[in-house]
Amino acid sequence: MTTQPVAAPQEAAEPAPARRGRSAWVRRLLHNPMALACLVFLAAALVFGLSSPWLAPYAPNATQLDAVNAPPFTPGHVLGGDGSGRDILSRLMWGTQRTLFACVIILCSALVAGVPAGLVAGYRRGAADPLINWVSDLIMTLPGIVLLIALYTLTGPNLVAAMTVFGVLVAPSYFRLVRGVVLGVRGELYVDAAKVMGLSDTRIIGRHILWAVRAPVIIQSAFVLGGGIAIQAAVDFLGLGDPSKASWGAMLQEAFANIYTNGWSVVWPATLISLTGLALVLLGNALRDALQVGAAQHALPRRRRARLAAEFAARPKTESPEGERLPATDALLSVRGLRVAYPTADEAAAEVVRGVDLDIRAGEIRGLVGESGSGKTQTAFSVLGILSAHALVGGWVVFDGEDLLADPAAQARSRGRRIAYVPQEPMTNLDPCFTVGTQLVHGLRAVRLLSAAEAKSEVLALLARVGIKDPEHVFRLYPHQISGGMAQRVLICGAVAAGPDVIIADEPTTALDVTVQAEVLDLLRELRDERGLGMLLVTHNFGVVADLCDTVSVMKDGRIVESGDVRSIFDHPRHPYTKELLSSTRVVDLEEVPTDG
Repeated sequence: MTTQPVAAPQEAAEPAPARRGRSAWVRRLLHNPMALACLVFLAAALVFGLSSPWLAPYAPNATQLDAVNAPPFTPGHVLGGDGSGRDILSRLMWGTQRTLFACVIILCSALVAGVPAGLVAGYRRGAADPLINWVSDLIMTLPGIVLLIALYTLTGPNLVAAMTVFGVLVAPSYFRLVRGVVLGVRGELYVDAAKVMGLSDTRIIGRHILWAVRAPVIIQSAFVLGGGIAIQAAVDFLGLGDPSKASWGAMLQEAFANIYTNGWSVVWPATLISLTGLALVLLGNALRDALQVGAAQHALPRRRRARLAAEFAARPKTESPEGERLPATDALLSVRGLRVAYPTADEAAAEVVRGVDLDIRAGEIRGLVGESGSGKTQTAFSVLGILSAHALVGGWVVFDGEDLLADPAAQARSRGRRIAYVPQEPMTNLDPCFTVGTQLVHGLRAVRLLSAAEAKSEVLALLARVGIKDPEHVFRLYPHQISGGMAQRVLICGAVAAGPDVIIADEPTTALDVTVQAEVLDLLRELRDERGLGMLLVTHNFGVVADLCDTVSVMKDGRIVESGDVRSIFDHPRHPYTKELLSSTRVVDLEEVPTDG
């Protein structure tokens, strides 16, 4: 894939300060109505608890005879009184402090025990990894509540000890999370570069690795806090807490003892426990969305997105210098005025494709060439209908008389049947869990009414046609057991199996060595000649264009800057960008460029 959705916005705008990029997730979080409501509720709960020494009407254990099992809105007792005559509102306020304090202890102990262990095990590996894994598995087998009951016989109602132990029991969740992320990051090139610069392992872990795991750790912490409230309430509800201290769990236990005489006393602590836990879980989900890197998480406000979508859906009505921008009647596939944009963090829409026009005719191979980030793959994906759900798309994509952009159902019917796709990375586009034959047969039967035996027979014949010498053997192999060139042939086999009219090939030779590249290009040419296919070849290599294509369109910054047949573009390039590309590419002698593509 040559174009990332956020590349164009970054290039178009001036570089933002680093701190602005780091605070972007905060802005996204605050623009999420659900996250904002959760933050407001949690802030109110925090103020509710911390203000108890000044705003609570009574001390937590102050009793009054006239408040015994008093109903709500009794004078002097807004939420009523409990079975001992204590004011429920006051005890809720004082109890909030103790409950939140318990959650903080759980979180801190889990972080201290889990995160460093995950960093060490994931980064250093060696003997530390299996040892820490064994300890983590052992801790996970321990029954938490049973262990807390056993601890109570030794320490009594000690909140700090009980919550610390539970935090250690939660630590394996952090360990596994951090270790998994670190294993994926430790082999990145920037980590190797830091080692080459002479940074110590401690500095690499503290600066580079720890920064990479911050998002999942923050999200996990929101869930741990929510679970901590439930655990602390359960401990007190079971009678393992200090009865002289107010907490939500202790209040719930006392309320259940008087549920038949004062049912309202159960409602207040149960509501606070439920709502606070729910707010923390929902906040964790919102944090996950806000911290994800990329354009996919940017969501415009509904009204603005609807207006921009309407603008992009509008058909181009103006005339270009070449004449009226109507789909070509003699083309298999005609693209007119194609525009693609993505939402950005500042609630705008940045265009990555800006009014592209191109035609693909039967028996023609059209090259779409340009540097990385020019919009080639976004154009191809627009035709296939596999852009991100957040993409804004406008213009015409007409195939067999149907506008695919205006009729997504027609686009879905064409994709894989009449319009096929050959991806750039062959090894990552085959499922490692299934054999090559299983995947090809499944794909063929999804688009054609064939029995399993008929599909297998046809797949074997196609594997032989694309140059695989032992189709039966390759049919039974898994993707990791074949080479990159063979995997690319398998994907080409899958693309032509349904008998398509158009093939879109997204840099099909980039990951292959020179010899295999030539073989794949020859295969594509032969398939074009045999089947009369129209083909769009996305590439950044003018050498491939010279070898294979009949016509070529040069793309820069989301626009087609020059189009024509291959010989005229090579002999007499008009646009400065085309000349620049040709001068920077080592191409075969123009006399050797075949006149038939």
